[in-house]
Amino acid sequence: MDRLVPPDDTSALIAALCPAMQGSGPLARLMSEGALYCVFQPLADLREGAVFAHEALIRGPENTPFHTPGVLLAMARSEQMLADFELFCIFTALVQWGKSDQPGRLFVNTSANALVQITTRQREAGTFGDLLRAFGMLPRKLVLELTEHERADDLAQFRDAINAVHASGAMLALDDFGDGHSSLKLWAEVKPNFVKIDRYFIHAISEQGESLQMVQAIQRIADVFGTTLVAEGIETRDDLRVLRDLDIGYGQGFLLGRPGREPSMRIEAPALAVIQDRRVAVLPQLPHNARPDVLRSLSVIQAPCVGLTTTNNELAALLHQHPTLHAVAVVDKDRPVALINRQQFMNHYTVMYFREVHGKKPCIAYANHAPRLVELDYDVDELVGILTSQDQRYLSDGFIVTDNGRYVGLGTGDQLVRAVTEARIEAARHANPLTFLPGNIPISIHIERLLANGSEFVACYADLNNFKPFNDQYGYWRGDEMIRLMARLALAHCDARRDFVGHVGGDDFVILFQSNDWQRRCEAMVCEFAQQAQELFDETARQAGGIQAEDRHGVVRFFPCTTVSIGAVRIHRGQYRSAEEVANEAALAKHAAKQSQSGLFVREDAAGTADLTLQPGEALLKA
Repeated sequence: MDRLVPPDDTSALIAALCPAMQGSGPLARLMSEGALYCVFQPLADLREGAVFAHEALIRGPENTPFHTPGVLLAMARSEQMLADFELFCIFTALVQWGKSDQPGRLFVNTSANALVQITTRQREAGTFGDLLRAFGMLPRKLVLELTEHERADDLAQFRDAINAVHASGAMLALDDFGDGHSSLKLWAEVKPNFVKIDRYFIHAISEQGESLQMVQAIQRIADVFGTTLVAEGIETRDDLRVLRDLDIGYGQGFLLGRPGREPSMRIEAPALAVIQDRRVAVLPQLPHNARPDVLRSLSVIQAPCVGLTTTNNELAALLHQHPTLHAVAVVDKDRPVALINRQQFMNHYTVMYFREVHGKKPCIAYANHAPRLVELDYDVDELVGILTSQDQRYLSDGFIVTDNGRYVGLGTGDQLVRAVTEARIEAARHANPLTFLPGNIPISIHIERLLANGSEFVACYADLNNFKPFNDQYGYWRGDEMIRLMARLALAHCDARRDFVGHVGGDDFVILFQSNDWQRRCEAMVCEFAQQAQELFDETARQAGGIQAEDRHGVVRFFPCTTVSIGAVRIHRGQYRSAEEVANEAALAKHAAKQSQSGLFVREDAAGTADLTLQPGEALLKA
């Protein structure tokens, strides 16, 4: 038999375990009269689209001031019966669930102190498992959910209570993880089977990259502990789609099902439709900042330093021992205070009679007292500020590298330029600095997600026609405006929930459509770009329909006004194995679009059957 039926009369057992309910206060009377009851909210399996469990929530009489749990808890505190009230709620949930004859697990809220009480009050009469069976509950069907609003008064007793729950076969969960109460320490202490992610991180996760990254971080922690996650507060289809794609196992929220007197055996139809839909979510992007500690990967020169009292002769001897050293830092108690340029110092030192007159004097007299200091964890913007500052002495003197203000070594101007350049290139692979659209790495990741999910989509490659002569004629500032125009139109004509817009670089864009009306969107994009791009030409060019400019061979000829060509290829389930294959097909479609001069070209002969070949540099996902 898979379930236990509670006795017809469990009120005596509840009264014995909750003596405070015999009091004279309003809440005590509601408890003794049986006026409180539980409603049950479903928890859904986000992979299967089925109801996995239910959470029991206490309610007072309907249409009265006592209906909501917040009011009931306040009454319990005022009547000084909070512990007994919590136990009463737990036992009421067990009895109602036992009588409902429903399958699945039951989540029941409990504080740490209530957990201690429930596992100790009947210890003489048997184990915690025996107590659960007395209420008609199989221990393996129960999940005690630590609300964690209050810390346990006695940690030793709390640990004993946790052990008693585990020993019975019942499970534990942490509620509202991330709300400021729960902690990693508690997670490690309790070793819960489930952790509920607080609704703060779930609400609008489809729009907020910070929340997305937080949930992904919690996932990594859950992997370490072997814990199953439950996302709370799911209220929109877009949020549900993101959570499904993140492979969060279970969820709870009004979109999936509202609390009701009777347990619901099905999730709501709109939620089920999202779970069964193969289209993947377009995950929100965080602006990618190049890693802040860009200098840590460079070979900092482990150069010796000198002190405030080091003489000119001693410095000259040091430089003689290190012939490749371009400068020497002057350090006071591990803190750099000045920098001496080798060439400038030696120009003084080699002057006739310098050693005789100044050799034993402190060398700091020939130092730059305002050297450029660069912390190892400087971000790229701070480094760019150094490169563009009016003080360019770092080009010859180099700079002093510090870690938390302490001397580490020296760097050269060449190193600084290289560090900034490499960091900017890496950042551009994540987000294009001109349009802020996702770059090559996010594009590849999204294609891989689409392929892994078996989604059918359309990969489009957009490229501007006659952009180079326009850029040469009007300059880079107006050329940037043309590229930003394309970015704006691409975003405007795409569904942000279904369609992914990326900027490969230059005037190359990629759009991954899941919208069924993708062709209409592309055609509108082509038409509007042709109209709005003309505003970036001068009146003479608009009247002529183009400009006279040199081609790639230096020959002056006429170029029509800039337009856009979009090559599209339909990607069917199981047709391609990697993002690179999809990228190549999209690049071939773009090539055909530019040759056909039709605006939009749909490549029907995909999967390598076309005669077209890519020219060097035409692959979609450039390094």
